[in-house]
This record gives sequence, structure tokens and C-alpha cells, in this order.
Amino acid sequence: MSDLPIDTLLRSTPVGASRPERHLWFIEVLRWVRQGDPLTGARYVIRRLEDDAGMRAGVIAVLRECAADLHLSSLLADHGFAPRPALFSELGERLRRRVLPASPDTRDLSELFGLLFDVGTDAHWIEALDASDLQRLATVCAEAWPQGPAQRPWRAVFMSALSILASQVRAAGLTPELRLRMGDGPEVVQSFGQLARAAEDLHDALEAGEPLRLRQQAQYLRALIDSCARLAESVHAHLEAYGVSVDVVFQIDQLRARCLRMEQLLSCMLTDTPQHELKALVLALVQQGQARRSVRALLTQQYSLLARLVAERSAETGEHYITRTRPEYLDMLRRAAGGGLVIAGTTFGKFFLTALGLSAFWAGFAAGVNYALSFVLIQLLHWTVATKQPAMTAPALAAKLADTRNDQAIEGFVDEVAHLIRSQMAGIVGNLAMVAPVVLGVQALAWWGLGRPLIDVAQADYVTHSLTLLGPTALFAAFTGVLLFGSSLIAGWVENWFVWHRLDSALQWHPRARAVLGPERAARWAHWWRHHISGLAANVSLGLILGLTPSVAGFFGLPLEVRHVTLSTGQIAAALGTLGSAALHDPDFWWCVAAIPVTGLLNVGVSFALALRVAVRSRGVRVKDRARIARALGRRLWRAPGSFFLPPKEPRQDVGGAPPSS
Repeated sequence: MSDLPIDTLLRSTPVGASRPERHLWFIEVLRWVRQGDPLTGARYVIRRLEDDAGMRAGVIAVLRECAADLHLSSLLADHGFAPRPALFSELGERLRRRVLPASPDTRDLSELFGLLFDVGTDAHWIEALDASDLQRLATVCAEAWPQGPAQRPWRAVFMSALSILASQVRAAGLTPELRLRMGDGPEVVQSFGQLARAAEDLHDALEAGEPLRLRQQAQYLRALIDSCARLAESVHAHLEAYGVSVDVVFQIDQLRARCLRMEQLLSCMLTDTPQHELKALVLALVQQGQARRSVRALLTQQYSLLARLVAERSAETGEHYITRTRPEYLDMLRRAAGGGLVIAGTTFGKFFLTALGLSAFWAGFAAGVNYALSFVLIQLLHWTVATKQPAMTAPALAAKLADTRNDQAIEGFVDEVAHLIRSQMAGIVGNLAMVAPVVLGVQALAWWGLGRPLIDVAQADYVTHSLTLLGPTALFAAFTGVLLFGSSLIAGWVENWFVWHRLDSALQWHPRARAVLGPERAARWAHWWRHHISGLAANVSLGLILGLTPSVAGFFGLPLEVRHVTLSTGQIAAALGTLGSAALHDPDFWWCVAAIPVTGLLNVGVSFALALRVAVRSRGVRVKDRARIARALGRRLWRAPGSFFLPPKEPRQDVGGAPPSS
């Protein structure tokens, strides 16, 4: 049928045919319209229906059969909306629609509409139809109603859809997940509770044919719709403070979209010339239907939400890793040196566990526990591991991008970048400056006290051959940066889960907790967990990921390893302590040393780039604003490169001890 000329299609209307045959005919007509310029094709079809009375009569007859057979209100009330207000249910539904084809043998106009307008460019040519096109098309469609266009009988269908939407919005707004986060006050109950009744009153006014009462009821219903949408929007403020739930945000989006659909239906029903309003409604139906078919659109929307979730939670932790003054810079060096001291012990722990000859999984698990315990110990001692900083500091950095249209704000952002890079340098230098000498010192003590090093020559040779820059070290270091970023995602999610379920409040006020710990200790314990939950989640997850990833990858035949700059430096120092001064004449050893800065750069760079991308996405920074930021960074690097590496000098004090005025 698709190869038939359009005139033949329009003359062979399937009047009296079966339901799927009628629907297939409409699909083929629209397919012909899209073959060339869709706007030209649509106008040609409209003109032919005006010029040829036989074509027009056949099309009107088919439209009447469809109108009598289809559930018309489903298009207006259901199209583009999820039947269940749950994210993963909607994801499964969209995947099903992508895999399983829909049948044209349906009485659901929403499903048929999706089959008719399934091309991404449909919205463009529909929007390009002018007032004359709309008027001529409306005349043809109106004749399909048996009662005639003068009485506008389609308003009854719109009214039914409006009542359905009002009931859906009322039910969604009064669920505990939304109602309690909107305050559960009189305004919430009145706005959502009266919505369905207001729609019924509007229907009564429409049936009674009372224009004044109809306008009054419409105005009241619009006020309720605006109030419901505003109250739903207010939930976002609660989520920012008390944790985010993707399902709750999905419900809010669905509720607000239904409120907008109700506004569109009201506009179509109440205007004397509904062509433009109907066009806007059809455009919205096409766009929302196509968006609901897209798995990518759903994941992109939720990715933006998750980015905000992780960024907001990680930004609080990341502030602790950014130094802005010389004392803070020196303190970062001290804390990083402490972290390097613990990592030195971690290095020998790794060699000890390797020597046990455990199976692949248990060896990886033991290594992960070794890393996790070390990272947690560093956290509890208020020390730091440099490579953990980027994934935490990037969200804090993006928090400075609230106003990217302001040059002063961009300069402030550049200042933060300089502070951040200096902090990363201090962290890495502090870690490496401590871990290498301590490992060498322990090896020297072992030679002196035991007459042999703590690791044997075979392990040392393995280190010099595996950590060399000539091998896949750079690739593994970049992959480790991805794992570092992944641990920050886990930390943000766990902290959000902790806040969302108010576990700190439960720890403080639960009767059993207060009975066992006492009121004061329960309060301190709750505060401690709220303050440390993100760091604990990041450290434990990072340790287990670093340890288990090679084992899990090996199970699937993937030769993946991790390359962590501080751990690698400790292993190279341990190998030097075993091989002695002879290693200094071995090129393999120096290729391992050359890999250290590359490993550190890739660990930090990849982790920071991924975290910054998530954080920038959460802030909705525009592409052209990103270009302005890049230019500002380039100017700073050209004019003051030292500001990225050395801490600022302390401001001079005047005689009275106050800082000089700026």
C-alpha cells in the first residue's frame, strides 16, 4: 500500500473495513507525507480533500468510524505519562516498547497516536502549519462528528480527559511521599482535595450551557492547578535538605506534566478559536510521546538528577580537601604525609597477602580489605590520600558555578581551580614524600635485624616488570581513575540514602538506642555517623573495588589491573629495598620511576574530569559558558602560572595588626 500514489490512497479509503485496516491506512498516508518535504505533503493532502468531494467524503467516513471505535480520552489523559509512578517500572516499560512492536489493532487512541507520529521530525512540520492550514484541517475533522461542528461535541471528550487528569493529580498529590514533603497543611489538602470536585463543577457548567458560571469554574480550576504545581515544585527544596529519591522526583515530574496538560485542555475548551491551542496540544502530545519512547531521554533526565544528588552530597566533603591559604596548604602536606605513612604499611600488607597464595577471589578480597582498612584508618586519623581528593573536590568546585554569566563569578571559579590544583599537588607530594622513605627504612631495618628484606627477589622483579611505563601502566592508571570516581558516586549515594531515611535521627532518638547508649552518647554517635558516613562509604568501597576488580576482571578473561600512585610508589620503593643499589643501574627500575608521575596524573585527572562533568551537568552549565571558563583559565595560566602550584603569600599586616584595605 505504501507504494500507491497519494491520490489513489485518498480515493481507496477503507470505509467499513476492519479496525487494523483503517489504522494502517492512516499510517500509510502519513508515511507518504514524510517522503519528501512533510509540510508540502501535508498541505497537498489538505488541498486535495478540499478540491475532491469524493475523497473528502471517504476520509470523513473513515474518521467517523474511528471516532466511534476508539477510546478518545486516553490520548488526552494518558499519552506521554507513565502508568505507574516508579522510575524502574517506567524504564522496563520503555525497554519493552523498544523491543516489542505495537499492534495497530487497538482501541486505545494513545497507542495509535504513537504509531502515527513515530518519527522525530513530526513536531517540526506540524509546528510549521499556518493558521490557514489549521482552519482547513479543522473543518475536515469537525465534519467527522455526527452532531456537527457548531455544537463542538469534542469538548465532551476533553472534559472527560480533564476529569481523569484531575483525579490522577489529586491521587498523586495526596500520597504520603509527596503530601508530607509539601507540609501536609490545609493548602495541600484543599488544593489537591478540591481538584476533582472543581473539574466536576466545570463539567456541570458546561452541560448547563452557562457561560458566566463556566468562566468562573474554569478560573477556580486554573487557580487550583497552579497551586498544585507550585506545591509539587516545593518538594525539591525538601529533597535538597533531606535527601533525594529518584522515584519521588519522577512522581513530581509526572504530576507537573499532568497539570500542564490540564491547562492545555482548558485553553482548548474555552477559546472561541481553538485552532492554535489545538495545534499546541498536538505538538505537546507528539513531543511527549516521542520522549516517552526514548530510553535515553529517561536515563538522561535521571542522570542529571543523580548528578545533582552526588554533587550536592560530595561538595560538603570536598570543601575539606581544598586549601586556600599557606597554613592550610602546609596542613594538607602534613595530613598527606600521615596518609603516606599508613600506605607504607598497606604496601607490606599487600606483599604479605600475595605470599599466602590464596585463590584469585580471596586474594582480591583480602587485598580489598587491606586497602579499605588503611583508607578508613587514614580518615579516622584525619589524614588524607591524594587520589581520593579529586572525586570529592570537583562537586565543591562546580558549586561555584551558580552564576556563569558573571565575569566576577568566573574569576572566582578560576581562583578555586588554582586552589584545587595546589591542594592536589600538596596531597600527592605529601603522600609520596612519606611512603617511599618509610618503605625503604623498613626494608633497611629488616636487612639489619633479620638479614633479609621483607619481600623476596621474585616479588621485587615482578614489581619492576609490571609497573614499568613501557607496559600498560598508563591504561591501568586511567582505569583506576574511573574506579576512584566510582567510589565517590557510591559515597554520594550512601550519604543520600542515610539522610533520606533519617538514620541520624533514628540513632539519636530511638528508644532502644537511648537506653543502651544514653541520650548524650546517642546524640554524639548520631552526629559522628552523619559526619563520617560519606567518607566511610568512599573508603570502604574504594578499597574493595581496588582489591576485587583484578580478580573479577580475570574471571571474565580481562587482564585489568589497578595502578594507584601512592601504592605503586610504595611497591617500587620496596623493590628497591630488596634489589639494593644494583637496581639503580637497571633501566627497568627507572622506567618504573618514570611511571609514577604518569600514574598520579592519570589517577587524579581522570577522576577529577569525570566528577567535574557530573557536577557541571548537575548545575546545567551551558556550552558557551564552558568556553568562557576555559578562556579564563588560559589567561590565568599565562599570567600567573605559579598560582597553580605554590600557596599564596600571607597578606602583610599594618602597624595595628589589621590586614591592609583593598
